[in-house]
Amino acid sequence: MERSSPAATDGGAACPADPDGADSRTATAGGPGPEAVRAVRSASELPGVEHAWTALGGDAALLERVSCRVRPGLLPARLPVLGLARATVAACSLAAAELSALRAGNSSSGAAAPSRVPSVQVDDGAVATAFTSERHLRTDGRSPAGFAPLSRFWHTADGWLRTHANYPHHRARLLSALGVGEGGREEDALAEAVATELAQRAATEVEERVHAAGGLAVAVRSAAEWAEHPQGAEAARRPLLNTARMDQAPPLPLPGAFGHRPLHSVRVLDLTRVIAGPVATRTLALLGADVLRVDAPQLPEQPEAHADTGMGKRSALLDLSSRAGQAAFEELLQKAHVVITGYRPGALDRFGLAPESLADRRPGIVVGQLSAWGTHGPWRRRRGFDSLVQTASGIAFEERRPGPGGEDAPGALPAQALDHGTGYLLAAAVLRSLTEQRLGRGGSVLVRAALTQTAEWLLGGLSAQPGGSRTPAPEPVPPADGSPGTAPYDPSPWLNQTRSPLGRLRYALPPLAYDGGPSDWSRPPGALGADPVAWW
Repeated sequence: MERSSPAATDGGAACPADPDGADSRTATAGGPGPEAVRAVRSASELPGVEHAWTALGGDAALLERVSCRVRPGLLPARLPVLGLARATVAACSLAAAELSALRAGNSSSGAAAPSRVPSVQVDDGAVATAFTSERHLRTDGRSPAGFAPLSRFWHTADGWLRTHANYPHHRARLLSALGVGEGGREEDALAEAVATELAQRAATEVEERVHAAGGLAVAVRSAAEWAEHPQGAEAARRPLLNTARMDQAPPLPLPGAFGHRPLHSVRVLDLTRVIAGPVATRTLALLGADVLRVDAPQLPEQPEAHADTGMGKRSALLDLSSRAGQAAFEELLQKAHVVITGYRPGALDRFGLAPESLADRRPGIVVGQLSAWGTHGPWRRRRGFDSLVQTASGIAFEERRPGPGGEDAPGALPAQALDHGTGYLLAAAVLRSLTEQRLGRGGSVLVRAALTQTAEWLLGGLSAQPGGSRTPAPEPVPPADGSPGTAPYDPSPWLNQTRSPLGRLRYALPPLAYDGGPSDWSRPPGALGADPVAWW
């Protein structure tokens, strides 16, 4: 893919590329200067890295290979958002480096020796830019649309509520549940009517009414209130990630010679939407996997979301409710190594996509399941998004800020960190599952991740203990000798441009970084659904 960074068009220097579109990125991304020179910290000094790696079942000895170029002040928040972002990217980078060493032949009968695993050095600048990738996206110079007018916080009779109405069907269901007719009104007038209606109702009453109508609305809760809620109590009992072997099947063979990327010849079926799941599969595509995203023809998708998270992938439409669609999917499954789903637990079971069913038909498969609220508890089948999990779990309450009238109003994280962080964790779990299979610990594998578990981890200060201390983890501080500098954050070193079927794209570069690893995707996204339903 073209390597013409925005820094070059603004007077900086473009980064060179090797012939196959990958180059060995080092920790000096962006070149020398005040913005590139920062303190380097080891994994033991970085909150959350060890816990994330332990949750993935990784060898603790490999943590000595991890370091980070620290840039304080990025992703500012009351909660340790930068720490979460850094930890998930570092863990994913280490999982990629580990598998790379294994597939390159640096391990014979057991796990690769720490000295053989490429060193990992992530950069806070790359991490922060990637965690806000949807904001940096430009398509022929156009910015993304952002949240829809009816997706926001609202005053209610007894507190606050957040709605999500970015998709037309969710918007229609919200208005129907509130009894607000469009009546040809402009968006501002419609929002005023919704505000008037919500001001007369209790937040939890609206939450249930909108849910019953198939819409999305969640009451703002404190962390303590969420802990008392049945779903919050369930989340507090669950680990950050859950990995289980479904059988004792041998690992699926990987055809072809090992290439430059650790997932070369690995085929991934991507049945995910919005941000978290697509971030996971976008990461697997970066590492060489043949990722085929499959969408139902009747489900809408936002063009900006596809442009942002479609890097490195192909995209096809498939109606799984038809016999022809099921037959086509079965052909894909018989050559797949990984299947990742991002729908509510059980929503795809009727199509034969329950994990156990997939393992029966394709022994040795790795199945990744991602959801908003997890697989247990009364909300397990509810729709959810990052903004709504922030609202329910207590994050919005923790991040509250003075409102226009002087009273505190709920706030949001500086990035959709639950989405991005969970996506990198899920990608890392897939990498580790493939590694474990090739180390003789075989079997079809099921990996589950949920936004609500990542929220629990963040609220607990990235603690290894369920529930945590609710105290933000301290950020590492560079030396106080003035050497790191205090230059404002400039994302341009971690942005790139390329031509694509969607137009000229400006996009955030991937944050994964290990010696010899890829620094960019091998291809830009194509048009949504334009690719054949087939493997390369």
